[in-house]
Amino acid sequence: MTLFVDASALVAMIAGEPEGGSMMDRVMHDADPIWSAMTEWETVLALCRSYRYPIERARQEVRDTAAAAALRRVDIGTEESKAALDAYDRYGKGRHEAKLNMGDCFAYACARTNNAELLYKGDDFARTDLR
Repeated sequence: MTLFVDASALVAMIAGEPEGGSMMDRVMHDADPIWSAMTEWETVLALCRSYRYPIERARQEVRDTAAAAALRRVDIGTEESKAALDAYDRYGKGRHEAKLNMGDCFAYACARTNNAELLYKGDDFARTDLR
């Protein structure tokens, strides 16, 4: 099964968080790991916000990590948009204990529409129907 890499996993890998190494190992052993433009955007912002990276450094770190991990970018189109709205309706912040935000809803949608397992940090997605 393909692995969709969420921004939380990329941040853990880039920032050297404790689980980052094992997450990178999982990505490196996947035949076709994927991500999206939304994942890239969310990862850059999280590095800037949480780790005080200047935006250009964050962009470069994300690009370098994506290249090293051979992440393939998947498009966000009509099906993904519909699936993201459905995810919000079922699991969105203020609606469900998973409390998915916009980036989470799109990660959920991309994993769902690409029949991929979702690699993430935290417990928000564990409260959804993704496994």
